[in-house]
Amino acid sequence: MPRPPRFGVDDLLDAAVLLAAAGGPAAVTMSAVAQAVGAPSGSVYHRFPGRPALLAEVWLRTVEGFQEGYLAALDGDPDPHGAARAGARHVVAWSRAHPREAALLLYGAEEFGRAGWSEGHRERADRGNEKVFARLGSAGAALGLTGPEGRDRIALALIDLPLAVVRRHLRAGRPLPPHAEDLAEESAAAVLG
Repeated sequence: MPRPPRFGVDDLLDAAVLLAAAGGPAAVTMSAVAQAVGAPSGSVYHRFPGRPALLAEVWLRTVEGFQEGYLAALDGDPDPHGAARAGARHVVAWSRAHPREAALLLYGAEEFGRAGWSEGHRERADRGNEKVFARLGSAGAALGLTGPEGRDRIALALIDLPLAVVRRHLRAGRPLPPHAEDLAEESAAAVLG
């Protein structure tokens, strides 16, 4: 009976998250991940054919975890204003609970080498983004915000402003203040009227 592997995919991706949070995407190399977990480099190459696949998987695992909760927050209240406030709060609450992952997401998929990802990885990223933007479009329609200006207003309220609350603190290496969720919610409510 073969023995179970000492280093699983999640162990390697967890190490990649730590490296990215501390040093950005450039810090995530095959050898750095192997060294971080105390594994031979072959363990990393056994699970990821190369650095683009590693970068894609660390990005996708992180963004998909965020998107799952974000969509649930937007779907959790039948009142469109309540759903919007919950979505804005989720951005901050998730970032508070997952500061390393949030720091990673502040870089963006392009900085994680999206251009070099496999077609399957790019399609997976696109599907997740399409789900989020479709849901934001539904939220906008429920609030009477349609057309280019309505889409911009929804994006500002439910993406840009909550991220601004998070970004300033995470980039400075400070924890989010206790009032951060309230600030994101109040900002979203003000923009959406």
